[in-house]
Amino acid sequence: MSSSFFLIILMAIASFAYMQGKRRAFSLSGGRLCGSRSLHSRPGYYGMLTAVWCVLPALLVFGVWMVLSDTILTALALKTLPASMHNLSADQSNLLVNDLRNLVAGHVAARDIDPLLQQAAVQYQGMERIGRVALGVVMFSVALLSASLVYMRIRPEMRARNHVERIIQLGLVLCSTIAILTTLGIVLSVLFESIRFFQQVPVTDFLFGMKWSPQMAMRADQAGSSGSFGAVPVLAGTFMISGIALTVAVPIGLMSAIYLSEYANSRVRAWAKPIMEILAGVPTVVYGFFAALVVAPFVRNSGEMLGLNVSSESALAAGLVMGIMIIPFVSSLSDDVINAVPQAMRDGSYGLGATKSETIMNVIIPAALPGIVGGVLLAASRAIGETMIVVMAAGLSANLTANPLQAVTTVTVQIVTLLVGDQEFDSPKTLVAFALGLLLFIVTLILNVIALYVVRKYREEYE
Repeated sequence: MSSSFFLIILMAIASFAYMQGKRRAFSLSGGRLCGSRSLHSRPGYYGMLTAVWCVLPALLVFGVWMVLSDTILTALALKTLPASMHNLSADQSNLLVNDLRNLVAGHVAARDIDPLLQQAAVQYQGMERIGRVALGVVMFSVALLSASLVYMRIRPEMRARNHVERIIQLGLVLCSTIAILTTLGIVLSVLFESIRFFQQVPVTDFLFGMKWSPQMAMRADQAGSSGSFGAVPVLAGTFMISGIALTVAVPIGLMSAIYLSEYANSRVRAWAKPIMEILAGVPTVVYGFFAALVVAPFVRNSGEMLGLNVSSESALAAGLVMGIMIIPFVSSLSDDVINAVPQAMRDGSYGLGATKSETIMNVIIPAALPGIVGGVLLAASRAIGETMIVVMAAGLSANLTANPLQAVTTVTVQIVTLLVGDQEFDSPKTLVAFALGLLLFIVTLILNVIALYVVRKYREEYE
């Protein structure tokens, strides 16, 4: 029996509990619709309370089992092995546990199976089947018991609505807390690893260094035995490509939003806006192929026709394609905020003799400016975090240059490059990826703070 089967049965029991709780509340009111006035809450709240208390304890049991079952079953299965296989080092024990789990999952070829470990895997699977049956019995027993207790306590004076709303409020608080704790956990995990990196490499060398060569040698006499971790070339490449992308996306996106909201008729708007927003759903790897196969050769050939030295992978090619990718972010958000400007402001401008273009420039754009700026900064954050297009169109070379026709790299690309393959997080080569991640987080956080400040400072309140 799968987990989804248990949840489906539980939802069926909860539906039945809802109907019974509602029916009992209706019967206590005298069985008449007007008699429900004698109840503190509407009959549906009594049914909802019964269903909630049917689901919550059962879900708690289910969650505990899902979290602890693998650990418990693995420990019980390992106890069936001979005593000689128990006195192992930590690494050997981890390897044994991984082999056991691979056997249970069927990921090991038959010729590689240890008979003793195979027997332990069979024991694991048998205990897992028994555990799932026991889980179903306990879940449904707890669900029926808790629903029955609430059902028996239903009275006309029972504040069912208050209880239901309190439970919903606690659920919302729990979801908000999970989101906050997740963000905090991400920040702390990156911060702690970054501190380990800065214990080996000075912060000033990282922030102000002009050379990026994070390759660490295995021997002291090997060439390049001391890596260079200056983040300036990487950060400069990030800002260059993002700047090119915004140069493409902001004018096109803003002009598109103005046309769709102010000039286009309803028929054109009905098909033009969805087609434009399709760009946001195209996978970035598709943009990467387009940049590598179409845009980059076009930029190189055009540069050669003009006598310019253009690299086969350039910041200009990556920036152009990235700009196309983030057009929907600017266009869609700008269109929404322009449409939110009250029609009375337009009518007032027209009444004073202004033309449509003058109304757009002097009334609509200033009124919608906070939302437009917020959309632009959101698009900038999206451009800064892009990886695939840069890998395929701009290359991996950390060149400190202001020439967009040369190959550059970005922070996200270097993070991916440093963490590819089996790595041990005990050297500056791998720990610098966390420092780059922390730097990128700070940059995007600053952009979001600026956007929030602009929105709050210049926001207009309309009645």
